[in-house]
Amino acid sequence: MTSRDEILAAIRKHQPPVREPPHLDGAWTIYSDRLAQFASVLAAIGGGFIRAADAARADGQLRDLAVYRDAKLIVSTVSGIGQSTVDLASISDPHQLETVDFAVLPGQFGVAENGAIWVTDRNLKHRVIYFIVQHLALVIAADQIVDNMHQAYERLTFDRAEFGAFIAGPSKTADIEQSLVIGAHGPRSLTVICLG
Repeated sequence: MTSRDEILAAIRKHQPPVREPPHLDGAWTIYSDRLAQFASVLAAIGGGFIRAADAARADGQLRDLAVYRDAKLIVSTVSGIGQSTVDLASISDPHQLETVDFAVLPGQFGVAENGAIWVTDRNLKHRVIYFIVQHLALVIAADQIVDNMHQAYERLTFDRAEFGAFIAGPSKTADIEQSLVIGAHGPRSLTVICLG
């Protein structure tokens, strides 16, 4: 018997017992107030939260944000919220978006347990805008917040090829000398605008 055979025999001898995989239809965390939970978690991970009854009120609150007021180059693909100074449709090279200060983009839905928002590139010419912009605002409907990631994954459909990602809070890292850096690999701020 070779040393390889001895090692493999020892591994086989000490295998844990076979168990059934866990079922995914368990009783997952449910929140009595999804919106409050979402806003609380979002704040804890460094995001901002705007609650507005409609787009006009959301636009007014957005204009109160210093990072929006100070922005020179703005992209907004959400009707009635924010005013674009950059025509995203006219940009041919996504590298041209590196100087965009603020973007207002639609989110599909939010997740209360972790403050994440599902985004896609459906109806969006350059998906890099989610990550290259200095400050990002995502707009979702208040009734489009689910309790947990299990419910979130149940909502995802992949009937065609497209980009999709969960975004939670501004970009951040603490890998370098265990010092938290906001905006290290993407937006320096994330504001979620919740309508309705």
